[in-house]
This record gives sequence, C-alpha cells and structure tokens, in this order.
Amino acid sequence: MTAPSGSTILVVDDNELNRDILTRRLQRSGHVVEVAEHGVRALEMMAATSFDLVMLDIMMPEMNGYEVLARLKADPRLQHVPVIMITAVDDEESIVRCIELGAEDHMPKPFNPALLKARVASSLAKKQLHDREQTYAAGLQRELDIGRRIQEGFLPEHLPEAEGWELRACFVPARQVAGDFYDAFPLPGEKIAFVVADVCDKGVGAALFMAIFRSLFRALAEQRFMVASPADAPSAALLDVVTATNDYIGRTHASANMFATVFFGVLDPVTGHIWYVNGGHEAPIILGAGGAERVRLAPTGPAVGMMPDLQFHVAEASLGVGELLVAYTDGVLDAHDAAGAMFGEERMLASARSSPASALDAIQRALADFSAGVAAYDDVTMLSIRRVGVANG
Repeated sequence: MTAPSGSTILVVDDNELNRDILTRRLQRSGHVVEVAEHGVRALEMMAATSFDLVMLDIMMPEMNGYEVLARLKADPRLQHVPVIMITAVDDEESIVRCIELGAEDHMPKPFNPALLKARVASSLAKKQLHDREQTYAAGLQRELDIGRRIQEGFLPEHLPEAEGWELRACFVPARQVAGDFYDAFPLPGEKIAFVVADVCDKGVGAALFMAIFRSLFRALAEQRFMVASPADAPSAALLDVVTATNDYIGRTHASANMFATVFFGVLDPVTGHIWYVNGGHEAPIILGAGGAERVRLAPTGPAVGMMPDLQFHVAEASLGVGELLVAYTDGVLDAHDAAGAMFGEERMLASARSSPASALDAIQRALADFSAGVAAYDDVTMLSIRRVGVANG
C-alpha cells in the first residue's frame, strides 16, 4: 500500500534519537514531519495545526501517551486523526490498551523500515478515505440544504385572510426535506382552497413528488375554478382537480409507485360551507364551539396517484361560529416518546381542546414535551381553520 504523498505527520517522543530516526525515514517517503518532545506540546500543536497522522510514544514526561491518546479521541475535532503508538516490541498489554483507547495501529521499537512504511501507508490511506467521506457528506448536506430551502418555497408565505376567520399552519420536517406539505390559496368567487397531504415514503424521493403534487393541485385548481361558473358549487371543479392529478401521477409516474394521502377542501367564508375530497388521508376533526368533537371528515376515496381512473367523490361539511377544523398528517399521531409509546389521537384532541384559539401551538407544545430527546419519526404537518365571527356577505 502506498501512503498519500505530502502527508503531514506529527512525531511525539521524548527521545531525541527516536524522533530523528522517524523524521528522516518519513521524510524519505515524501512526508512533512513535525516533532514534539512531550504530550502537552503535542496537544498544543494539534490545536493549532492540522495533521494527517500522529506517531505517539507511550512513556513520556509531562503527559504519557495514554493520556494524550485519550484526549485526542475525546475531542470531536481531532478524534478522526489516526494515531500509531510507539511501543516496546514485547509490550502486549500496552498494545491492547492503546487499541482499546482508539489507536489506529502500533509500531514496535526498534523501527523496522519496511514495517514502518507499511503501517504509515495503511493509516494514511484510511485517513484519506475518511476525508473523502467527510467531503462527500458535506457536499450532500449542502445539496440537502438547498433542497430544503427550495421546498420551503413551495409552502405559502402567507395564508389567505378572510373576515371572521383564522387560518394557521404548522410544518416540521423530520429530515432536511419532507414528503408532507400544506397549501392554502384564494379561488375565484372569494372562496379559499386548502390542502394537507402526505406523500408515501420519506427522504428525497418523497420530497420530489411532494413538489409535483403541490404544483399540480395549485395549477389545476387555478385553471379549473377560473373557468367554472360562479353560480355553480365548487364540487365539479374540485373533483376534476383531484381526478386529473391522480390520473397524471398514475399514468406518467406509474413505475415510481408513489402516491399521496390528500385532504383537499374548499371553504366559502361567507357561509362557512366546506366542500372536500379526502383521498385516503387522516380524517380532519371539527370541534364544536364548546371544544367537543362534532364530526370527522372521513375518506371519500383512495390515496391519490396509485393508479389512473380511481374514483373519488366530494363530501360537504360546515363550520359555525367558534368551531374549529384541524387537518393533520399521521406524523402527529405516530410521534414516539422515549419508551416507544405513540402520541396518539387522544393527546392531540386534548391539546386542541385546551386552547381552541391556538390549537396548533398547544398540539406542538404537547408533542415537544412528549417526544423530548427522541429523534423525529415522521414529518409533522397541521392546518387549522377557525371561525371566530360572522363574515359580511
């Protein structure tokens, strides 16, 4: 194995002769070598300079090799730097201890030139591989960050406003990019469209399809509702939007096997009437003015995009003054605590009832407390619509 040329190596040994021998042999292999006469000086140098490898003697004044090794492996900035311990040829106990502390390898004294070259080459090759992995990971992270910012741009910057109504939303992705999304936008005739959806699977693939679904719903809704007669109920246009989206995904992207559960509603702020299609989604809940559950908006068709020509139908509901609709994805219910228990529907409803005027905030606080210290299992997305007064009509 050939060591990467031009590597920077730190030799740490209190014996000047050993330092000189190692320095000359390493320099002959094309490496840049610096030396430290004890462990304290070595740590100072590593804090100021980047090294590719450390050759570390065990028996030294000031601080022995075990202590230096332990400090290096405890420091997140330095723990990836390989360390070859310099040991006595028959000191098996010390070798085992060094490996347990995280040393990459050991080098017995007196130094065998061929063995030295091989072990240095092996350690440097592993360091080079680690550095490449870190560079790749950093590049991937940059790409995911770009994707996250682009995806955030798909979410509405502002929710529509209507006299006597409050619309609020919450979006907490479990990863850099998400398969969940929500949307809300005005329609002709002073109506408001609102969508909560969850694309199957997680990660980049789900995020890409999230963008497709969201864009189709927006574009088709603006087109279909624009040509619809103002005197007609939104049912036909709404059904057309969901059906057209389903057929496009089912035909064009059939091989991807991607689909989304979708709740797509249209609100008339004047009357409080809602037309909706629930494509296999968690049933949104309407809480009455007193906080009691009044009705659930159950599925009216399958998940969207599984295959073309699926059948959906439009259902209707209404919101009276003081009533609240909460739509959400399954990431809310499926959130886990440290013991593996799920947040569940009862906790969500209890949180919403405790503060109807700020239900999403209450649910978020309860979720944060419940899942404290546990990595997010799934995206969390919620949208609420609350009728706080009578709109002028």
